[in-house]
Amino acid sequence: MTAIRPKQVLVLTEPAVEQIKLLLKKSQKPVVGIRIGVKSGGCSGYSYYFEYADEKKPFDEVIEQHGVTILIDPKALMYLIGTEMDYHNDQFKSGFVFVNPNEKGRCGCGKSFNV
Repeated sequence: MTAIRPKQVLVLTEPAVEQIKLLLKKSQKPVVGIRIGVKSGGCSGYSYYFEYADEKKPFDEVIEQHGVTILIDPKALMYLIGTEMDYHNDQFKSGFVFVNPNEKGRCGCGKSFNV
């Protein structure tokens, strides 16, 4: 009998890992990783946020992948389960991209989403 494994909260692509490593090197102070969360705002209701994490908070979900540490705000867990975080860099635009199976829609500019 095969055990059912729960979905990982967040999976990072190789380009996302490399960009996070660059961001961590640029930090002006010691950090333990990058914190990711979801906040109210934008034309579709919610938007993702990133910040340097100088400490692990008591209920943070910790994801360690390929040498980087991501701390997920516990209030964002239910919005992020099963999400893939990628980084795109092209001629006119660069940034992190979330492929989130929980999203029901996105605004036209792609900055916010709804569930």
